[in-house]
Amino acid sequence: MTGDLARDTTVTADPSTPGRWRLTLPDHWDYLMPSGGVVMTAALRAAEAAIADPLLRLASTTATFCTPIHATKLVADVELLRRGGATAQVRVGISHASPIEHGEGDMDNRGVLVTATFVRDRKGPDVIAHAFPDDVRSIDDALPTDDTLASNPHTRFRFYQQVETRIASGDRFWADDCVAGPARYARWMRYRVPQRDAAGRFDRLAIPPLVDTMPTALHRAIGPGTYRFYAPSLDLTTYVVDDTDREWLLVDVRLRRARGGWAVADADVWDDTGKLVAYGAQAMYVQSITGDVPVIDASRRDG
Repeated sequence: MTGDLARDTTVTADPSTPGRWRLTLPDHWDYLMPSGGVVMTAALRAAEAAIADPLLRLASTTATFCTPIHATKLVADVELLRRGGATAQVRVGISHASPIEHGEGDMDNRGVLVTATFVRDRKGPDVIAHAFPDDVRSIDDALPTDDTLASNPHTRFRFYQQVETRIASGDRFWADDCVAGPARYARWMRYRVPQRDAAGRFDRLAIPPLVDTMPTALHRAIGPGTYRFYAPSLDLTTYVVDDTDREWLLVDVRLRRARGGWAVADADVWDDTGKLVAYGAQAMYVQSITGDVPVIDASRRDG
């Protein structure tokens, strides 16, 4: 089923509890469980509704993932930390409306803690400090991801049924003929249902789910073989630095280090005119599934 991120993360105020918002998150956005970036978007919807000022717009946000969130009824409790003339800062705790059991008898409802800063535009310097990468494929030349291989995450996971993707740097890391490369992976992405704010711009609250796609760089660095892993988020940060009215965004991910069962990566997010729209960073818990744990130095590979 095609999901609409704006619709699927819509929140409703709870009249019985000040600062509390409710929603029902469907399973359209699942990997094994709902995308952490989508959970962040739901929390930010509650923050935005609580601030209730369209001129205050998302600038930065960080989520700490304490316990997994399921596709079910959720509550978002918003605390206003600071509100000034140009900035509002909030904290949102998002959790299950009813506790979920994790393991034998472990009823846990801590959920996800999201902090966010919303700002209004002010007079200040306008500096472009980072150039669009010149070594990525254009949208037209990028590799499609719609093959029928059973190992293809783009066909296995519901999340990718909502987002069209094309590979801008790297190859099909799930295919047998792939080769190990640098610890970098870039994809063009666009929502199948366009995400727009009231002014017709790309919705800033729709950026975290695209940023929350960083394990691909680790896949490319490891390359083919029997080793398999999954990498849920420990935390995720997104900075929104500009607006765009385009649909396609390039998410250019670089893994910085993986060791000891966790990894860190970051991502630049560009539109197809070469404008830097956002930047993100992520810490991941790397859970080995099968195969021998690899020891790799990809630091001098091209790309």
